[in-house]
Amino acid sequence: MKQEEAEVKFYIRDLKSLEARIHSLGAELTQPRTFEQNLRFDTPDKELAKGSKVLRLRRDLQARLTFKGPSEYVDGVRVRKEIEFVLADFQAARLLLFELGYLVSMQYDKYRAVYDLLGVQISLDELPYGNFLEIEGPDPATIHTISTMLGLNWEARVPESYTVLFEQIQVRLQLNFNDLIFENFANLDLKPSDLNVIPADE
Repeated sequence: MKQEEAEVKFYIRDLKSLEARIHSLGAELTQPRTFEQNLRFDTPDKELAKGSKVLRLRRDLQARLTFKGPSEYVDGVRVRKEIEFVLADFQAARLLLFELGYLVSMQYDKYRAVYDLLGVQISLDELPYGNFLEIEGPDPATIHTISTMLGLNWEARVPESYTVLFEQIQVRLQLNFNDLIFENFANLDLKPSDLNVIPADE
């Protein structure tokens, strides 16, 4: 069970080329490309969101329940308390949260492949609005080192979470849907400027 998270994410233009570089550095594939469904829960009055907290139920190769506390930034790296553990039954956990008074505030989906490089987790994420790379490590210095090894522009890191990026896109593009799923973005051709991000691999 993890109790703290330190990570950065980058918007990536060419995910395949970056994955080839990850391979060339000797990284180990720990999770093949897998579809991931995430359900964000909150109280009816959005108590968790108001406190910058996250309650998430995830289903990929396993089912996991995650709590995240408010974020702080240390040397450009997002650090926050995280409690996460594996569940035996996704649907039972969903029903339990409903019975406790929590509602699904949004669903967001992605495809994720995960690599381990020198004990640091590198995730290649394909979201409905674009591709990203996330580096999660023990401390900001280690994360910065790995980003340099990957040839990424450190100044292009994305501080917002995937869901906050979505909320910003909703306002900017006047989208009338509330779930970050591939079906909703099927007919949208988004550019980095729509996301207010810069590709880190250029």
